[in-house]
Amino acid sequence: MTAQVYGGRPAPRAAAPRRGMMGALPVRGRHTHVGAPTMPFARRITRFGFVNGYLVEEPDGLTLIDTMVSGSAPRIRTAAAALGRPIVRILLTHAHGDHAGSLDAVHADWPEAEVCISARDARLLRRDLGTEPGEPPDARIRGSLPGARTEPARLLEDGDRIGSLEVIASPGHTPGHVAFLDTRDRALYCGDAYTTFGGVATTAHSNWLFPLAVMATWHRSTALASARRLRDLDPALLAPGHGRPRERPAPAMDRAIARGA
Repeated sequence: MTAQVYGGRPAPRAAAPRRGMMGALPVRGRHTHVGAPTMPFARRITRFGFVNGYLVEEPDGLTLIDTMVSGSAPRIRTAAAALGRPIVRILLTHAHGDHAGSLDAVHADWPEAEVCISARDARLLRRDLGTEPGEPPDARIRGSLPGARTEPARLLEDGDRIGSLEVIASPGHTPGHVAFLDTRDRALYCGDAYTTFGGVATTAHSNWLFPLAVMATWHRSTALASARRLRDLDPALLAPGHGRPRERPAPAMDRAIARGA
């Protein structure tokens, strides 16, 4: 078998395919951590044990949610090759460098992939730090914003559907932050609306075990309102940008909201 080439580099040889749901290759969702939850439609990719991206299975290929920090493209390439399918979409929960840092490199590997981000955070991706009418006067753009040369092909709005994923507007950590709800299994890819590193927490309240996400939050009261909205979705699994996914997360989400109130 001839190895596929991405961006001039040979991809690792994919495992022999097996037929699975929707006639597609199954995403096994296994992790290296003992006791990690099973994710039937997705595979977690992680850097440093706490910065996450996710490959979500769709009939036409893989949707990548967040590209993680700069330098993550080889790990993403290896994970996609192991699943034997191309990345056809790149979704960004927001524009911070630990979520969009490898966008240019990943898009160079899959130049036909559709890049999607909210209109508001597309401005941050261009390093445009200006405010918009109606935004809270005490809000302030924070966090790493390295920008990207790659232009988004689609600007996301609340309620949009992208394959099996529903776009959920969840501003607060950044002004245009979004989450993605998989309508098949109710897995919620929440970006930085919640973190689980050191315990489930919102980014509206300081978590001394993982303070970085809170320190980069644009507006805490807006972040708390978004955390409540995501809790109301009653997700079966919480898949954050930082920390391990959590099954049956509702009680932990309630406690996190109460701490932020």
